[in-house]
Amino acid sequence: MSIRTILCVVTAAVLTACSGTKEVPEDALLLHKVKVITEEDYDDINPAKLKSYVLQREQTRWFGLVRRPVAVDTALVRKSCESLRSALFNQGYLQATVDVMMYPRRGKKVDAVYVLHPGLPYTLNHIDYQIDDPGIEQFLGTHGALLSPMESEGRRFSVEWLDQERKRLTQLLTDHGYYHFNKTDITYKADSTVGDRRVNVTMLLHRYRPNQYVDTLHNQYRIRRVSLTSGNEDRSLPLRRNVLQHNTFIQEGGLYSASDLQNTYNHFGRLGAVRYTNINFQEVPDSNLLDCDIQLSTNKPSTISFQPEGTNTAGDLGAAATLSYQNRNLFHGSEVLSIELRGAFEAIRGLEGYSNQNFEEYSTQMRLTFPQFIAPFLAQSFRRRINATSEVSLLWDTQNRPEFHRRVMSVAWRYKWFDQNHHDRYQLDLLDLNYVFMPWISETFKRDYLDDTTSRNAILRYNYEDLFIMKAGFGYTYNNGSYAIKANVETAGNLLSAFSRLTGGQKDSETGKYKLFNIAYAQYIKGDFDYTRYIVFENENTLALHAGIGLAWPYGNSTILPFEKRYFAGGANSVRGWSVRTLGPGRYARRDGNIDFINQTGDMKIDLNAEYRAHLFWKLDGALFVDAGNIWTLRNYEDQPGGQFRPENLLSELAVGYGVGFRFNFDYFVLRFDLGMKAVNPAYRDEDGEHYPLVHPRLGRDFAFHFAVGMPF
Repeated sequence: MSIRTILCVVTAAVLTACSGTKEVPEDALLLHKVKVITEEDYDDINPAKLKSYVLQREQTRWFGLVRRPVAVDTALVRKSCESLRSALFNQGYLQATVDVMMYPRRGKKVDAVYVLHPGLPYTLNHIDYQIDDPGIEQFLGTHGALLSPMESEGRRFSVEWLDQERKRLTQLLTDHGYYHFNKTDITYKADSTVGDRRVNVTMLLHRYRPNQYVDTLHNQYRIRRVSLTSGNEDRSLPLRRNVLQHNTFIQEGGLYSASDLQNTYNHFGRLGAVRYTNINFQEVPDSNLLDCDIQLSTNKPSTISFQPEGTNTAGDLGAAATLSYQNRNLFHGSEVLSIELRGAFEAIRGLEGYSNQNFEEYSTQMRLTFPQFIAPFLAQSFRRRINATSEVSLLWDTQNRPEFHRRVMSVAWRYKWFDQNHHDRYQLDLLDLNYVFMPWISETFKRDYLDDTTSRNAILRYNYEDLFIMKAGFGYTYNNGSYAIKANVETAGNLLSAFSRLTGGQKDSETGKYKLFNIAYAQYIKGDFDYTRYIVFENENTLALHAGIGLAWPYGNSTILPFEKRYFAGGANSVRGWSVRTLGPGRYARRDGNIDFINQTGDMKIDLNAEYRAHLFWKLDGALFVDAGNIWTLRNYEDQPGGQFRPENLLSELAVGYGVGFRFNFDYFVLRFDLGMKAVNPAYRDEDGEHYPLVHPRLGRDFAFHFAVGMPF
């Protein structure tokens, strides 16, 4: 029997199964693959998404590449046809049909291809309302909530649109006192016999039915009393009265509102002092009044935690420990005070000419967060609508290395806010002060790296001078689950520069820079933009695409960016074929392992990533990835040969890496292991295969292992 004959027989058998007149023996065929297609392209029909309506699917494992066939169930095939047709009907394709084709493969395996024939969509001719409750009919008419014929005529008929219309009317009514109204109180009838692919719709708003035997009119309720009680064992409510009032949107004397109820839940839920919130309404007998009871259970006000950790930096072993204290209700307004004490020690090997061979670090950080805007001239309505925090932070960090001692002091004031009805989040760094000074530098380090008066090592010398940074910045993020955008811009030194000029300040004769308290200050502008797109396939696997670019320009009082503001490439969140801070800038190749962590930094960064993610088993997910990117300098620094950005060299200087990753997804956090390999190395020498390790791989030279918490993008 020929393949063509087998195809015709199998297709006829399954098509008959869809119509319910003939059964195919279940042990005759094995389902290898399922596909959904349309007879032609439709802008509003996504066959991949419609595949979820197919009730019998192939089983996948290991990135969806190895399939385990299952026996064809003709009953499920028939139901799948009906399910797909129903889905098209709900989108307005009322004359849609579905065929299924079975394509044979080797052995008894077949591929099931569901072919959709949507036809032409139907549109609304007009919409009528049948309202059984006179009070609701008057209310909706007064508020202009009912669609006019002009607003409805010609609109695409779809169940989704009708459902949105039900939600809109329900939201309006429940926000204006109709406590018992529910979306199920609205049904609709559709008449498609009008002709010319048009539909007449009648929306029916029913009376209130407290049980299946009784119906009555809907009442409009007001709030008689709001009480706040404690759910704690000691019945205490340790929040100030004005804080309780600020977060309570349900008002005595006002109409019941579902939106006010949700806002109250949301605002109390974001308070660190509150563990959970429970809101109940009680009807007052023989009236249209409600009593509201808001019960709050609060967290323990203070916690202390201790976190030890081990470190391994290029073979140098060390240990660190962090002691944290947190008070979630410092001034009885859910203000969160966090104090963190950290100590670290690392035994450094291989340094010659230095008296002390170890690294020590001690730091203290304090952060105080207020659950609202602490700022003047803001309207009360804006403060209540926006979920916001105000934060002040202080940091003191002491680093003692064999080569130098560094001290860092930081003070910042910032705002974070978001609208609960949108996916946008904002951050404003109103003021961020950083003071970096070097109380001691060893004579060996000065002689070898800093005392050269030529332009060589200019970046190195700049990063071992005392420095003052006064910056402000603004950040924006958006994430709707399908794509994410992150943008940030910051600038430093402009106010200090203006102050220096207005007061007639004099530049230092040696460095040509203005100084504040005899300390040079940094001046620069920096911007970053990241875009991530998530594409979910029918087998729940995901392709994540990411592109990021960063650009910083020192000017005015600076010719070099501060080290903390410079970009680096390689590592767990960049081009994963390279270890952290070992890639770039441009074609620059490593020369001195002692100072390359300074030289392998830049003023510009490009990151391009593609990662295919799949669930393997239990809590383990897998990923295949390809990364590309690099960093560059915008100025030509002699100590970074080949590092300056030139547009014509962009493609040849992009590093490319690839690899495989594993993620342990524990819901609250993700442990990530990535094994990366170099594919294209722009910083190659004369060594065979170093330019294209993809063709000539060498494990010891081209492999990088990364361990991190959280996803890379």
